[in-house]
Amino acid sequence: MGNGLIEALIHLAQASVFDLLALSPPGWGGNLLRGLTNSVLIAVGAYGIGIAIGIGGAFGKLYGGPVLRDLLELYTTIVRAVPELVLILLLYFAGTDLINRLLEALGYQRIDINGLVAGICVLGIVQGAYSTEVIRGAILSIPQGQIEAARAFGMSPALMLRRITLPAMLPFAIPGMANLWLIATKDTALLAIVGFNELTQETRTAASTTKAYFTFFLAAGALYLLITLFSNVIIARIEKWARRGMPAGAH
Repeated sequence: MGNGLIEALIHLAQASVFDLLALSPPGWGGNLLRGLTNSVLIAVGAYGIGIAIGIGGAFGKLYGGPVLRDLLELYTTIVRAVPELVLILLLYFAGTDLINRLLEALGYQRIDINGLVAGICVLGIVQGAYSTEVIRGAILSIPQGQIEAARAFGMSPALMLRRITLPAMLPFAIPGMANLWLIATKDTALLAIVGFNELTQETRTAASTTKAYFTFFLAAGALYLLITLFSNVIIARIEKWARRGMPAGAH
């Protein structure tokens, strides 16, 4: 009798979970997947912007003039010192307001900035500061003999960048850049504070509506874990490709 009741309760709980996570209404699975898609789009966009800023910032700090180096040092110091949540609030609200004030001063109409674009840009600026330091460190790890040999052959700076610097620094940069990618996927959750419908915000909405907090936050955690596991597989393949021809113990 007791075992039968326990089995019935377990079956009921399982059925309830499946109903809550169903892809079609009244289930909330579709909402979670939409939030996951938005999170991945933000992470990819922010990571790409971060890499672009990082490459420019690293070369600016290494080879730029004193003013440029000081400005980049100020940028990386502030971004790494201020909590990311504070930066997101500052850039998201103050940044968009500043853009509209500038447009009005130039005689243009105010614009409604897309939340997805704003989220990507905000996290991209944050990622850029960290990418700058990772790439700068990777460039400094390149054996100087390779750079000197390229200069001796008369390579232009652009050609040396494409043929020597970027390929040689890649194995040194991948571990740090891989960590930044994983950080980017988790930092998208911070955009929930500004009301953007990424995975965490969708999870909060579903949980508060159904009161099934454990079910939905556990599901969200599983989705974040799947992103990480899939990313690790891709990162391992990229790292293996970048280190081809290098000694097994090289770092």
